[in-house]
Amino acid sequence: MNRRRPRLTGEAALNARFGKVDHAPLLASLGVEIPEDLLKLALSHRSFANENGNLPNNERLEFLGDAVLGLSIAGKLYEYYPTRPESDISKMRASIVSRYGLADIAREIGLGEFVMLGKGELLTDGSNKDSILADTTEALLGAIYLAHGFEVARDVVLRLFDEKVRTASAVGLHHDWKTALQERLAEYKLSMPVYAATSEGPEHEKLFTATVSVNGTFIGTGQGQSKKVAEQQAARESLQLLNDPEIRNQLILCQNSQK
Repeated sequence: MNRRRPRLTGEAALNARFGKVDHAPLLASLGVEIPEDLLKLALSHRSFANENGNLPNNERLEFLGDAVLGLSIAGKLYEYYPTRPESDISKMRASIVSRYGLADIAREIGLGEFVMLGKGELLTDGSNKDSILADTTEALLGAIYLAHGFEVARDVVLRLFDEKVRTASAVGLHHDWKTALQERLAEYKLSMPVYAATSEGPEHEKLFTATVSVNGTFIGTGQGQSKKVAEQQAARESLQLLNDPEIRNQLILCQNSQK
């Protein structure tokens, strides 16, 4: 008779889950080594911890990482934009360190596959949720701070967020990206953006994909758990694209040719 193996819990479950994944690519993306005990803790979402005997989770590290992140970005913005008023750089920082900004970075380094989640989160694509990705990114920064101190943690932050700092917008929070795109297009005397959205998945867990086009030319795409969020992400990507003078000129030439 086949007997079902007893379910692992506690430290045994943690070690088994952690050991299934090669963490070298993640550490290479971060550019720094993290002691195994801290790395395990940083990647332990509360859903996994609660399902396995109430293990410690990464929320305390997240608290530390949030502080390291905020100060690192604030210092760099202060240095990078010496003539901008406090109100502008405060909005820039808020945008960069928002849930969406952090989730962007998490996806760039492929963090989702390394997060240890409980069964419920695994079934609902938790490894791709903005909130989980953002919180885990902060937890990793907290772990780096504990292992190596502030200067090393700051260097990691500035390397990962370099492009966001250089292209920061004083428009600020996520819900303003669509307005910002309209204003930028008006500035270049281009037509207003046209959005299109599709969705997939069950009704309670739909994933929306939105696209943005100007005069029939595709300029951005975004995804989210609502149509609104997907459109905001698409608008944000479009704004970044418009920073390229060559792209802007192509859009202007295309518009002129249609007159």
